[in-house]
Amino acid sequence: MTTPIRLAALDMAGTTVADRGAVEEAFQRALDAVGLTAGDLAHDPAAYVRRTMGQSKIEVFTELLRGDRHRAEAANHVFEAAFDQAVERGEVAALPGAEETFAALRDVGVRVCLTTGFSPGTRDRILTALGWEGLVDLALSPADAGRGRPWPDMILTAVLRLRIDDVAEVAVAGDTASDLVAGTRAGASVIAGVLTGAHSREELGAAPHTHLLDSVADLPAVVLP
Repeated sequence: MTTPIRLAALDMAGTTVADRGAVEEAFQRALDAVGLTAGDLAHDPAAYVRRTMGQSKIEVFTELLRGDRHRAEAANHVFEAAFDQAVERGEVAALPGAEETFAALRDVGVRVCLTTGFSPGTRDRILTALGWEGLVDLALSPADAGRGRPWPDMILTAVLRLRIDDVAEVAVAGDTASDLVAGTRAGASVIAGVLTGAHSREELGAAPHTHLLDSVADLPAVVLP
């Protein structure tokens, strides 16, 4: 690798965080709350939530509800409340190797930013529940950056806030095609699909990428000299 990596932008749910199905359950509760049934959707609800995993939740609901921002905000409120309850019940956990990856990267001066489609409030509850506040350099949600994935805004915001000189010094890892598209649009040198989350090897393989990894624990071997 000719350009050294100075920033790793890592997705949360499915990449560094295991949610044990809490996202899909919260999504279904949100649909129920706004009276949206499977018959109203062009796609199966479970398939839809897997396809849009990693994207900004409010944008997902807005698209699903055909631009009705009021109903989308109501659905998003129910989603966040349901997922926050799951966090409080201890239904989220660090994926194996995640914390060791943070430490290995930071030990050699690579900054670590966590990115997520969750709101800042939900994101911070997860960080607190896992005791991760001091383990990473930055955590960003779409609300902090402008747009969520598949746009590159969160990655580029991390580049600016952490004073990275060149987008080529960035590695991106995530479990969804949206993560990989965002990394590509941001100009990252390493764009790694991680096989511990929502999307299959085939789905990630069809998206732009430089690596497909069994887990985030494999990332240090890719980015460190």
